[in-house]
Amino acid sequence: MTNVFYVDGNFVAGDDARIPITDLAVVRGYGVFDFMRTYGGVPFHLAQHVARLFRSAELIALDMPWTPDEVIGIVHETLARNDHAESSVRIVVTGGDSTDLITPLGRPRLIVLCLPAAPPPAEQYERGVKVITVDEHRYLPDAKTLNYIPAIRALKRAKAAGAVEAIYTDNDRALEGTTTNLFAFYGDTLVTPGAGILPGITRGVVIDLAREHFTLAVRDLPVEQLYAADEVFITASNKQVMPVVQIDDRVIADGVPGPRTRRIMAAFAQYASALAISRE
Repeated sequence: MTNVFYVDGNFVAGDDARIPITDLAVVRGYGVFDFMRTYGGVPFHLAQHVARLFRSAELIALDMPWTPDEVIGIVHETLARNDHAESSVRIVVTGGDSTDLITPLGRPRLIVLCLPAAPPPAEQYERGVKVITVDEHRYLPDAKTLNYIPAIRALKRAKAAGAVEAIYTDNDRALEGTTTNLFAFYGDTLVTPGAGILPGITRGVVIDLAREHFTLAVRDLPVEQLYAADEVFITASNKQVMPVVQIDDRVIADGVPGPRTRRIMAAFAQYASALAISRE
């Protein structure tokens, strides 16, 4: 199956997708993106993802000549030109061409990539996963920029340690994963960091779902306190709600996904299923 992408005003086959090497995304890493997946072909909270894209662009002073509605329409059209059972959707805005290879000319490029969704293995949800902590943090954490050097470095370390994710830390505070948000249960209180992180769209949904059943605390989460949690999980568009049973060399509680995490997992699955049904 040939994937169809939207690139700078045109719909093109994936193998034909090109941008000039003078684009600031190539020579300087200047640009922003957002990412989501579909449920029943429906992009998950598309309007919120696009709003965050525009916020990211504002934070790095990147011009956005499109309206949010125009971007939303392009995403829907790109999805319609593909034939995936479910899709992952990545919206990228590059800095555009530059004559001196550093100064933007105010002509950014919009790219929309739709690829078949590739969910993590079921056993990761059944048994839980290992993550590690790394003394790193993202530049401009409120913005999803193309600068993923810390994430790539951290994920290489995680893979070498047999982990699926790396949790950024700063001054012994656990912040977020390279592509995930972090949650920890202490009894019936669910804690999630609120400062120095990217507020994930999935995170926001989970917070709303959790409030119906648990006490929620948005606060700093010291690493040593994280190790002592009763349950830990991470959230992301492509991971949904994923239980964590080991952090570094510390096993969390009894080393299996806990009942509160499973309750959140079930609530999110029901929420996502309702989105899919709404398409029918």
